[in-house]
Amino acid sequence: MIVETIFSTIDEGGKPNFAPMGVLWADDIVTVRPFRNTDTCRNLLSTGYGVANIADDVLAYARCALNGDILPNFPARKIPGIVFEGTCAWRELEVIFSEGSEARAEVKCRVVHTEERKDFPGFCRAAGAVIEAIILATRLAFYDRKIVDEKIFGFAEIVEKTGGATEKQALQVVRDYIRKAGKE
Repeated sequence: MIVETIFSTIDEGGKPNFAPMGVLWADDIVTVRPFRNTDTCRNLLSTGYGVANIADDVLAYARCALNGDILPNFPARKIPGIVFEGTCAWRELEVIFSEGSEARAEVKCRVVHTEERKDFPGFCRAAGAVIEAIILATRLAFYDRKIVDEKIFGFAEIVEKTGGATEKQALQVVRDYIRKAGKE
């Protein structure tokens, strides 16, 4: 099962990075499949550590994915790494094996530590639509403008109908990003 997380890493100098990342979730092993040209991949492979944050804040997903924001954080408990302050739960991970393609790594990680701060009730429909819009925005090069416009229109209908202020603000971050990229 793929679980959407805010994946946090640090580089060899200690600079933090946050990125939404769908990971293959299992009890003892988490598989991360970042694109090789990303900070997440470089950091994960160079330091050997990362944190899979389970978060319910779609605005945080949008801000780190599209604006590159460094989210509020605190030190991980068992590994050299950082945890998103707004997380519901997290898993601290240590790389045990890496393979993959030229474009995308496939990194198997052992779960070193797990902790929960609050219940994660799941995403409402609007939050799910925002997550899908964020994924679309991070892959604009693969879509023509008409498809992007159609998909964003559909996501916006869901957010307007079922979302609250946070989901609407997060979708606006997505729309601003797409507009700046010349796709909306």
